[in-house]
Amino acid sequence: MIVQLKDVCKDYMRGSVVVPVLHHIDFELDEGEYVAVMGPSGSGKSTLMNLIGCLDVPTSGTYLLEGRDISSLSENQLAEIRNKKIGFVFQRFHLLPYQNAVENVALPLLYAGVSVKERRARAQEALEKVGLGDRLEFMPNQLSGGQCQRVAIARAIVSNPKLLLADEPTGTLDTASGEQVMEIFETLNRDGVTVLMITHEPSIAACARRVLKIRDGVLHPMEGGALDG
Repeated sequence: MIVQLKDVCKDYMRGSVVVPVLHHIDFELDEGEYVAVMGPSGSGKSTLMNLIGCLDVPTSGTYLLEGRDISSLSENQLAEIRNKKIGFVFQRFHLLPYQNAVENVALPLLYAGVSVKERRARAQEALEKVGLGDRLEFMPNQLSGGQCQRVAIARAIVSNPKLLLADEPTGTLDTASGEQVMEIFETLNRDGVTVLMITHEPSIAACARRVLKIRDGVLHPMEGGALDG
């Protein structure tokens, strides 16, 4: 098991008022799974993603990542986990505009202290995996939206993470580009990468092997497997 949440709650403070966002979440993700979590805006799905991605910690409850309780770790320890074990794909790519594709992909390796030569080789390999081996030197403004998202996926997998987290990965893409991105996730999962995806689109969630639904901060299995949005 790679992820285990036990009775996890998350509250935020708005001034002096406590605002509950996640309520008693119990969730398990086995290595090699491909899971989608569906939910409308404000349902708590991005907060859940942030907790699983070690970008935040629970208010109460326990989060085990590969059996390790992350709640008591320092920010430096959490950053190391994010760099080595988790890949992130966001809706808006977050590419650096003044660095080309291979430089953007190599960034996590730079932070990990990998040599220049190895960074370049591994970034090129990751770009080839997403079909952009001929776009290494292209700047983000020379790439389409779909190509930018594929660069972002290459950056997410360049450290060979065990867990890939995708937050609305097709939200800004046209249909054809979105289909290309989902095909890449399918291939990565077949190759052994554990994928957890957040989406509000039933057609995108249907690409996963298991679908859960979050509403008002409570996580539920999909009733009868129906994807009703």
